[in-house]
Amino acid sequence: MTFSPFSARWNPYIAGALVGILAVLSVVVTTLIIDKPKYLGASTTFVRASGLVEQAVSPEHTAENAYFQKTKIKIDWQMMFVVGVFGGALLASQLGRSAKLETVPPIWEKRFGPSPVVRAVGAFIGGVILLFGARLAGGCPSGHGLSGNMQLAVSGLLALVFFMGGGILTARLVYGKGGR
Repeated sequence: MTFSPFSARWNPYIAGALVGILAVLSVVVTTLIIDKPKYLGASTTFVRASGLVEQAVSPEHTAENAYFQKTKIKIDWQMMFVVGVFGGALLASQLGRSAKLETVPPIWEKRFGPSPVVRAVGAFIGGVILLFGARLAGGCPSGHGLSGNMQLAVSGLLALVFFMGGGILTARLVYGKGGR
């Protein structure tokens, strides 16, 4: 097993250590440098992003929206954090030489066929369910699971257990028992 982060696959031990270092740095940056009283939370970012789009299309409707009256629509550190996650994933895929363009992954094609439209609809529905769950839970799995456990919060541990269980159950329902 190679320990180079630049091989064809990221070594899980190195990737885990880098995530840990990144988590500590994000706490330091959030609480000491940006001077926020609470640690990371980017779950409102997507709502604010949709508010920016809505504001461009129908500013009067956005101004009348009760949620946006109490929550300002702005590009802030949370939104930049989400953009950074995308950029970091892109960089990691390039460094790990694992980037490839595919509209339908082989595991999806085996179970549901080669249609990119079916894949896009499935991804959209999954995204809606994910966002609904994140808003309902008051945060995303990484916020509750990673940072919650990093702070030794019982709620973080419980959330992580249920996220993992839900993910396993969903994978079994969607892809069947064999999975590949």
